[in-house]
Amino acid sequence: MKNRFSKVQSCGQSCTAIASGLRRMNEYLVGLADSSVKCYTTDSKEMVSWMRGHDSAIHSISVHGSGRYAITTSRDTAQLWNLDTFERIRKLNVKSEVPIQKVFFLPISNTILTCFTDDSIFGWETDNFEWKYKLECSSQHRIGYKAFSATKDGKLLVCGGKSNLLHVYSLTSHQLSQVIKMPNEVQSVKQLEFLADKFDAGANKVLGVLSQDGVARFINVDTCQVLFELRCNDPRDKIIHVCVDGEGGDHIVASTDAGKMIIYSIRALDAQLNAAPGPLVKVVKDVWKRKSLRSQSEADASGQRSTKRPPNGNVSTGRITARKLKPTKEMESDLPHGLSLPKLRRILRGYGEYPEKYRLFIWRSILKLPENQTAFSSLLDKGTHLAYASIQEKFPVKSGKLLRVMQRVLSSLAHWSVIFSELDYIPLISFPFIKLFQNNHLVCFEIIATILTNWCQHWFEFFPNPPINVLSLVENVLSHHDKELLQHFVKYNVTTQIYAWPLMQTLLSEVLTREEWLRLFDNVFTNHPSFLIYCVVAYSICSRSALLRTRQTEDFTYFFHHRNALDIGAVISESYRLSESTPANIDPRKSMDGFEPLPMGETYPIFNKYPKFIVDYQAQERERIRKDELEYLREKHIATELSEQMLDRKLHEDTWYRRKEMLEDAEEERRKLLIEEERKLVDQRKKLSAMKRELRVRELQLLDKSRMRFVDHQQTMKEIEIKRLEEELDRKAMLRNEEISATVEDVEVKGLELEANRASLEQQMAREQSELEDKIRADINRRRRLADVENKVNEKLKDERIDIKKTKELEQDLASVELKNNALRHHTQAAKSLLHSDIEREKVLATSLSRNIENLRKQREINTRLEHLRLNKEEELSTNRDRLRYLEDVRNEGDERRARMLHDRDLGESRRRIEESEKRMEEHIGRLREEHTQQQLSQYRCV
Repeated sequence: MKNRFSKVQSCGQSCTAIASGLRRMNEYLVGLADSSVKCYTTDSKEMVSWMRGHDSAIHSISVHGSGRYAITTSRDTAQLWNLDTFERIRKLNVKSEVPIQKVFFLPISNTILTCFTDDSIFGWETDNFEWKYKLECSSQHRIGYKAFSATKDGKLLVCGGKSNLLHVYSLTSHQLSQVIKMPNEVQSVKQLEFLADKFDAGANKVLGVLSQDGVARFINVDTCQVLFELRCNDPRDKIIHVCVDGEGGDHIVASTDAGKMIIYSIRALDAQLNAAPGPLVKVVKDVWKRKSLRSQSEADASGQRSTKRPPNGNVSTGRITARKLKPTKEMESDLPHGLSLPKLRRILRGYGEYPEKYRLFIWRSILKLPENQTAFSSLLDKGTHLAYASIQEKFPVKSGKLLRVMQRVLSSLAHWSVIFSELDYIPLISFPFIKLFQNNHLVCFEIIATILTNWCQHWFEFFPNPPINVLSLVENVLSHHDKELLQHFVKYNVTTQIYAWPLMQTLLSEVLTREEWLRLFDNVFTNHPSFLIYCVVAYSICSRSALLRTRQTEDFTYFFHHRNALDIGAVISESYRLSESTPANIDPRKSMDGFEPLPMGETYPIFNKYPKFIVDYQAQERERIRKDELEYLREKHIATELSEQMLDRKLHEDTWYRRKEMLEDAEEERRKLLIEEERKLVDQRKKLSAMKRELRVRELQLLDKSRMRFVDHQQTMKEIEIKRLEEELDRKAMLRNEEISATVEDVEVKGLELEANRASLEQQMAREQSELEDKIRADINRRRRLADVENKVNEKLKDERIDIKKTKELEQDLASVELKNNALRHHTQAAKSLLHSDIEREKVLATSLSRNIENLRKQREINTRLEHLRLNKEEELSTNRDRLRYLEDVRNEGDERRARMLHDRDLGESRRRIEESEKRMEEHIGRLREEHTQQQLSQYRCV
């Protein structure tokens, strides 16, 4: 065999566990190093599901026998999954002190076993997760379980671990039933696997034990004997894993530490394994009678008549000895594996069919299949035949595996003989056997080849037409046994190609159920190859009542292509009756050879029982047609590509135009939306401008009110200040008046004193008057000048309402008195004191006058400043009003200009208007600045 493999999937990380056997056969589960489980398919190589939930790496995956559930196990938890929906059903958490060793399903059972590192094993019900039992192990027998394996019938469980001991538990009594000690070379057990046997009904006896030394020892659990060992040829290499077929396959696959896969043949390792059991029927042979007859004949020959029969004929006192018997006719017909064809015929006559459990084995024995592995491998190596390269188009099969097996077997048949690639009914003949033996391609091929060489004799002599000679045999048998039915067929133009050939093409599998077809072929394989013709005739005869009522050709065709309500037992019985009662002149046995099995050898025999020139001509024509078809397909492919390119280009252009139209529509829509938004924006701007204008007016009104309020407040404060100043002036005037009045009073007092002094000094003045006339005249002149000054001062003090007349008179009197005093020498001192007091009075008067003058000056200055401020404020108010009026005009002009811009959309005219407005604004601002500058200069000049 050649090393063939294909890459199924690249997971991107290391795999820790893998399992198959799901309900969908093309799917498998993979446990990854990131603690997740992924489900992939082998057909499309795609990921079906990604299941998460574990916190540590998964080290084992167990799939239920139905393929609907799976258990994934890590060190700290085990989880049960539904593989239909890939949902988690249950989660088992354990204590960190006792981690999980393994959790798996028992075969043919609804029980889950949980095994822990302390060698405790518990059984649980899958449906309701109820605890069922516990497998006890005493502390002295604990070996640290690492490997587990259960028999297919679920009655025994074998556990191994860190020892050379194996514990065998009985799952019916739930007790430790046996302890097996392995050879001393075994120190620990890494893997346990039961080797399935096709005939042990699931009670597996052969156990494979893989130990730490890399040797797989297969022992018999009952006898505790080593049957055979598997080890690598290279002493540096070791076996690390062993895989066996749980359904009773013929091979063992071992993977080694060096990355190799070694395939062993179980039949070569142990011939007794998968051997058929002994015959079910055993014949009791009368050995004593034979011996007595032989002794009697010898005695007759010697003339001595003596018997050696025991006194009691029912009891045998002789010993059974082995002797060599001559071959008999019955022994000549014995089959391989200890079977006997006559005995099988008697079983078939008694029960009507072979046991379901041994049927396929009996078929292989009856047909004496050579199992030429080398020859079949050479046919397989030729690959898929061109005639069956596209078989899935003609025969669509749901199962991908079955389709691949069918393609391989049919290709092998076509490579064996060219005729089988030309016949369109070969797949119909082969399909039932391919479905039965889909796991063993060699047996399937050899059974089909045996049928084609024996039961399909003379079928291919009239190729490409149906086998007229064989169909004439069918018609002859039917004519002899049921003329009425044949005349009915002739009357309605129903030939053998309608009522016989469809049944023969499908070997009656199209009109029978699986059980009926198996039962029929139990009888077909056990009898002469002509028995198939009798079965075809018997099917029509047993259906004669329905066929006689049929008139249309389409109804006949439908009848022989579909299942009908017919008892297969009656058909088989009728077939036997026909084979026994048919005359020799029309018996198909004369025209057909007896059964001839395929010979043993390196190759299969040549099959050339067909018109070779027709087949060759058809092959040549088919090759020519194939080439023409390939050329046509190439041209068609080119035309298709061109048309696809044109369609793609047209589609692209249509898409481009459609997108362009959509873009134009979208652009138009956006333009409309933009215009609408602009209109809304203009309206909003108008509303906003109106609101701003209103707010500005309100603001200005509020500013005017606040300014007027401030002006009123300032005016009130000024009035209060003026009132306060007036009060201060009134108070100062009052004080001045009081001082003046006090001074006047003092003057009056002094005048009275002077009057008194005058009266006393008149006499002296008269004597000295003459002497002092000159001095008096000078003094009078001086007094006149002083009087003029005082008159001027009096003119200024008219508003003060000070009476100066009396003062002048007093001064005149005082002057006269002073003159008199001056005249009088002895009154000089008095005159000096009077003069001094007069000077002091004048100083006080001068001080009062200066204060009055200063107050009047300050009042005039304040009044001037207030008047000037009032005028400035009025000018500023008028200026601000003009400025506000101008700004409003500018804003209104700007609104009108923007409205005209939106209406006319003339950017040049709008730009010109904006520049004119800016010039006018700059001129106005320049005028305002000049006016402001002039106002400041005027204020400075006023100050």
